[in-house]
Amino acid sequence: MKEQEPKPAASALESTASRTLRRARELRLVSSMPERVLWKALRGRRLAGLKFRRQHPIPPYIVDFFCEELRLVVEVDGMTHLDRGEQDARREMYLRAQGYRLLRVTNRDVIRDLQGVLEAIRRHASR
Repeated sequence: MKEQEPKPAASALESTASRTLRRARELRLVSSMPERVLWKALRGRRLAGLKFRRQHPIPPYIVDFFCEELRLVVEVDGMTHLDRGEQDARREMYLRAQGYRLLRVTNRDVIRDLQGVLEAIRRHASR
């Protein structure tokens, strides 16, 4: 009888896509307050009948909000983005190269001017 090789640990077999999906599910549970506010305005096709998903995986990244029909990504930037300019630029370049359109809004804008943010999303959607 031939000796079997030991199986690699489950984590070693896990693909980038499945790790990204698992992380997206975790992020949905701990959304920031501005993300929750914007999600309330976008969910259920509340904005111009557009279907948005939140914390959507586009491996290797997870985007805050995504409208598949328009390939539109909406990112809500908070304090954590202040020192991540280079990472954000690399991520944006990757997403654009894959054919996604990107709109960045700040936490502050979502909280202070939700209607203005929604109007900006509408404008991007109509391009």
